[in-house]
Amino acid sequence: MKICLNVCCLCRLFDDQTSHRIRMETEAVIAILKRCMTDWDLVGSEVIEYEIAGIADEELMRNVESLLQFAHEWVMIDKEIIARARTIHGRGIDTFDALHLACAERSGDVFLTTDDALIKVIKKHADKITIGVKNPVQWFMGVTTNGSEDTQ
Repeated sequence: MKICLNVCCLCRLFDDQTSHRIRMETEAVIAILKRCMTDWDLVGSEVIEYEIAGIADEELMRNVESLLQFAHEWVMIDKEIIARARTIHGRGIDTFDALHLACAERSGDVFLTTDDALIKVIKKHADKITIGVKNPVQWFMGVTTNGSEDTQ
């Protein structure tokens, strides 16, 4: 299983945990990262690295960056990814998210994000996106409850 986590998922671990939703998403991301240390593969990319480097809070940036040590695979941006990202961007998805999705489509089985707006836009264009895009809580619960690793 190859897992692509959006930067918002990685940052979730360092968010204020007083909200029930944030706490649930944090727990799901932690559980997913633990599985990525054993039998799943975390997929990183140049896009994630670049976005993390742009985090203004230096301590947060270092903490989030440290999570990339668990990546088993790294996707480099090339002409094909840029072309695919342009197509995705044309569907109303912002540039970074389009690049994340293009990288995820190349090497991942699922793309996880806590960004509800992104999930909503992608659902409108699900027939044009070749990777499952889910909230980490919903996806992890589905995988562990069903005993299946169906990512869609």
